[in-house]
This record gives sequence, structure tokens and C-alpha cells, in this order.
Amino acid sequence: MVQVGSASAVQAGFRFVDWGAVFAGAVTAAALSFVFLTFGTAIGLTTVSPWPNSGVSAKTAASLAVFWAIAQQIGAFMIGGYIAGRLRARWTEANEEETEFRDGLHGVLVWSIGIAFGALLLFAAAGAAARTGVNAISSAATAASNNADTIAYYADALTRPAARPASAQGTQPAAAPVRVEPLAQETRAEIGRIVARSVAAGSLADNDRSYLASVVAQRTGLPQAEAERRVNETISEATRATREAADKARRAAVLGGLVTAISLMVSLAAAWWAAQKGGNHRDQRVPARFAFVPPTRRPIP
Repeated sequence: MVQVGSASAVQAGFRFVDWGAVFAGAVTAAALSFVFLTFGTAIGLTTVSPWPNSGVSAKTAASLAVFWAIAQQIGAFMIGGYIAGRLRARWTEANEEETEFRDGLHGVLVWSIGIAFGALLLFAAAGAAARTGVNAISSAATAASNNADTIAYYADALTRPAARPASAQGTQPAAAPVRVEPLAQETRAEIGRIVARSVAAGSLADNDRSYLASVVAQRTGLPQAEAERRVNETISEATRATREAADKARRAAVLGGLVTAISLMVSLAAAWWAAQKGGNHRDQRVPARFAFVPPTRRPIP
């Protein structure tokens, strides 16, 4: 006689994984995640403003966005895991611990399929891939534009006219400032290239320093020594600003990766726990209700 709970008690063709329950939970989790993200985006747009000193700060908005992204993912996988555990057809497990373990594994499968499904939508689908490429190009273009603007700013700062000394009290007012002719486009572009190369290399070559100092002295009327000091200070400031921006972007990328990994692990644990809770409610015949009322348990016949 075959004993209940032994491996031989499983009928031929019996599946240990209830894929119907798993896919039902995964699809539900994906749909809820989309709804939650759409809702959070709509709410977030009402709290920010393109105008300065209005709405919440950029740091606060970013913190709220990260929190909502983590919370919605955990909540969606909890509901999906609960559905999988609740719908799973229980077979003759040896004990309650084995039942909870198998229920939890169904929650893990919901999480795995949900993550794989989201990755496929992001990278494999033609429309999503096209949007990803456009966003990547746009981000790269924006970063390049911002860096180019920074270099152009410091290149212009080099050739600004020197400040005129204030006239002494009791003397005649100072004469009107001398009109400065616009810098030639070729010269300005050359100065920008020199500044960009120096910032990237972290130092300014001696021949470039002498050339920039001569241009600055001719442009502003400063002595050669003062012109060289302006060149050194401007290059140092440009290098510091560029490196700070690069470090800020790197820290943001690292933080984003860590937050994503942590949220995925927490959502995995949430799906495991919710699937076990769903299996427990299945075995205890706890009615599934959306109302906030104490659940009633029905004896198993």
C-alpha cells in the first residue's frame, strides 16, 4: 500500500509547480505595478514645477520617486505572490513545513517571471527598445550639452575685460568703458578646445598656458603675469567643477543600482511571505474579502 506523503504517492504526470497560479500572480503583479507607477507619476507631476522656488525641491521629489518605486514594486509582488499561493492546488505534502515551503516557492516563481517579463518588455520589444535608445541618446546629448556649456563658460571667463578701477572722490568721473570687439569665432573655438583638453587631462601644458595668457593679455589689457594667473585660476576652477559634476553623476548611478538591487531582494522576500500567507488562507478556508473585517475561519471537512 502506498503511504500518503511519500514520493510514490504522487501520480504519474502530476506537476509539482502549479503554473496556472504562478502566471496568474505574475500577470497581476505586472499589471498592478504599471497602474501604481502611472498613479505615482501623475501625483509626482503635481508636486514639481519648472519655475524656481515653487513646488517641492528636486532632492525631495527624487526621494519621493525612489520611495514610491520601491513601495509599488513590493506591494505588487506581495499581491501576486498571495494570488499564487492562494490558487495553488495543494497535494499530499508530508507536513505543514513542506506545504509552506512549496507555497513560498510559487511566490518566488511569480517574482522571477515578473522580473523577466519586465526585462523583456524593456529590452526585447521593438517599441520599448526604440524608446530606450532615444532616451539614452537624449541623456547623452544632454550630458554633452551641459559639459560643453561649462567649458564655453570658462572659455568666456578667460577673455572677459579687466575691471576698471573706481575713480577717486572729488575727481572727474571715469571715462566710458572702451568698447571691446567680439572675439573671433576661430579663436573662441580654439580656446574652448584648449580648456576642454586641459580639464580632461587635469593639467595645462606650458605652451597652452603661454598662448592663453597672451590672448588674455591682448584681449583684456592685463599684464602678462596677471593674465597667466587668470588662466591658472580659471583652468583650476573648470577642472574642479567638471570633476564634481562627474562624481555626482557616478554617485547617483551607484546609489540607483544599490536601491534597485535592495528593492528587488525585498520584493522577493515579500512575494515569498505573501505566497505562504495565501496558502495558509487557502488551507484554513479564510474568505477573500476586500472589506476591513476580521476574517472568519471555516473548518476543513
